[in-house]
Amino acid sequence: MCYSPGTEEAEMRKRQQSQNEGTSSVSQAPSNQRPNTCCFCWCCCCSCSWYVIQSIWYHIRHSLTVRNEDRTDNSGRVTHMTKMESSQNLEECSKITLEELLSWAQNFDKMMKSPAGRNTFREFLRTEYSEENLLFWLACEEFKHEQNKKAIEEKARVIYEDYISILSPKEVSLDSRVREVINRNLLDPSPHMYEDAQLQIYTLMHRDSFPRFLNSQIYKSLVENLSGGTSDT
Repeated sequence: MCYSPGTEEAEMRKRQQSQNEGTSSVSQAPSNQRPNTCCFCWCCCCSCSWYVIQSIWYHIRHSLTVRNEDRTDNSGRVTHMTKMESSQNLEECSKITLEELLSWAQNFDKMMKSPAGRNTFREFLRTEYSEENLLFWLACEEFKHEQNKKAIEEKARVIYEDYISILSPKEVSLDSRVREVINRNLLDPSPHMYEDAQLQIYTLMHRDSFPRFLNSQIYKSLVENLSGGTSDT
C-alpha cells in the first residue's frame, strides 16, 4: 500500500497530538487531589486541630461574656469591680484624715485594709497600667469566703481566665512554681488555692508599686490638701 506524503504527515501529527494529550492528562491528574495537610484536616486523629478549635472557642466565649461588674473608663480600658469593692461606699475617700493618710506611708498593710486606701492606691496603679495586681488580690480575698462547691469551681475558673491565663490581657506576673501549684489545684479547686499567688502579688505591690505611690502626685496632692484644710481650722 502506498501513502502520499501529505497523508503520512497527517498521521504523524495525529499520533503526536494524541501522545501530547495523554501526557498532559497524566501530569494534571495529581493537581486535582487535595493536599494532605494536617492543619486543614478536621478529623479526630488530627491533634493540632483540637488546639485550634479550643483557641478559637476561648476567644469567642471570652469576647461575648460581659460581666455586670466590668466597667470601661475614659481611656477605654476595662476595669473589673469585685463585689467587695462595689459594695464599698466611695464617699469614704472624702473622709480620709491627715493622720490616716500619713499612717499609710508607714504601714502598707494598714493602707490595704482601708477601703479608702485601696481606692486611692488603685487610682495610682491605673496610671501605671498595673491595676490588675490589686484586682487579682481583691478577687482572691473575696474567693476565700466562698463556701458553695459549684461557686468555688466557677470562681476558680474565672480568676484563672482573668488573671492567670497567658491569653488574658490582665495576666499578673507569677513565677513558674506558683503557676504549677495553681494548675494542680484546678483539678480540685478550693477557696485557698490562690493564696501563694496572692501573697506573691501582694509582695510585688508592697516592694515595687508602693514606694512609687508615696512619691506620686496623687498621694502628695492628698497630703497637701488635707494639710491646708487642717491649718485653716
